[in-house]
Amino acid sequence: MNLILCGMMGAGKTTVGVKIAEATGRRWYDTDQMIVDRYGDISDIFEYYGEEYFRKLESGIVKELSEKDNLVISTGGGLVLKRENNELLQKNGKIVFLRASLETLVGRLRVYDDRPLLKAEAGGIAQRLSELLKEREPVYEHVADFIVDVDGKSADENAREVISVVREYLRETNGAGAK
Repeated sequence: MNLILCGMMGAGKTTVGVKIAEATGRRWYDTDQMIVDRYGDISDIFEYYGEEYFRKLESGIVKELSEKDNLVISTGGGLVLKRENNELLQKNGKIVFLRASLETLVGRLRVYDDRPLLKAEAGGIAQRLSELLKEREPVYEHVADFIVDVDGKSADENAREVISVVREYLRETNGAGAK
């Protein structure tokens, strides 16, 4: 069984994913980093080929990772918006939504100018994040098997909570395969 982290950019999916992998001995993958490693900078992909092309690359990565087992997967913020991606991930995994408030996200992301979906527009980063959050949060909640609120907690605390929630679920269902 794979452990998949979803949520908004800035929620801590990458950092928490690494910590979960270290604590459980699982291999960790970040879908955005895999795209960068194979195809180049995400901002360049968005600029030259568009978001639709980027989403196709994401889906290819999801297909590849969904065929493996015992992974921790940190997803890009928009990856679970595509139903096919969720279906693939859920075949062999549990999805954990790392839920962060708008205030937390703005605080973490205001220093970044390289995220294609946050390019400064009228209203700035807080307005754009608010729009994305309103659009995406219901989807995250719908696809998630578990929700962990990350506000005011360290990455270590969030990683421990994710591990605890999943282990409790596995105990209750007599599931096997979790470390």
